[in-house]
Amino acid sequence: ELGKRAPRWIRDNEVTMCMKCREPFNALTRRRHHCRACGHVVCWKCSDYKAHLEYDGNKLNKVCKDCYHVIIGCTDSEEKKKKGILEIESAEVSGNSVICSFLQYMEKSKPWQKAWCVIPKQEALVLYMYGAPQDVRALATIPLLGYTVDDTPRSADLPHSFKLTQSKSVHSFAADNEELKQKWLKVIHLAVKGETPECQNELQVN
Repeated sequence: ELGKRAPRWIRDNEVTMCMKCREPFNALTRRRHHCRACGHVVCWKCSDYKAHLEYDGNKLNKVCKDCYHVIIGCTDSEEKKKKGILEIESAEVSGNSVICSFLQYMEKSKPWQKAWCVIPKQEALVLYMYGAPQDVRALATIPLLGYTVDDTPRSADLPHSFKLTQSKSVHSFAADNEELKQKWLKVIHLAVKGETPECQNELQVN
């Protein structure tokens, strides 16, 4: 029946870790995805597969690794190595991004630190943070959907700063100048609502 009828989706709040690789979910580094074939909640890494599902008019849908192998009928030896969400090279996403530049970053009471920040076109609702523009692994990712944006710096903040807050999660950023800050805010204000910019090329920051 796999792929022939819609599965029962496991609710996000019913699991604390990926149902395939058992990696724990948390707000910063793991996003929850549903396999469209079995309905399990999986991490980005384990949902990085696509298969045609009969119940959805044979459209291409995101599925987990296990379902992919069953539906496609291939073995592990035939599978190409898949990259985890943090293992995507900075140059790979920076070259095809909605916006990318250095920003100062602060989490909780830790000191400000410089980070190369990228919002790729393929995942325009996720902010990737790298230590440097050529790093082969991201330090962290922030799924922007649902965050609240506070663009009014307090006296203790850097002048061109803004905050992203969601529940107890607070991320502070600061740009080198007001123009760069506004370019980032233009993209982020859309992303937190689940929207993407129409004129992406105009927002590229070199």
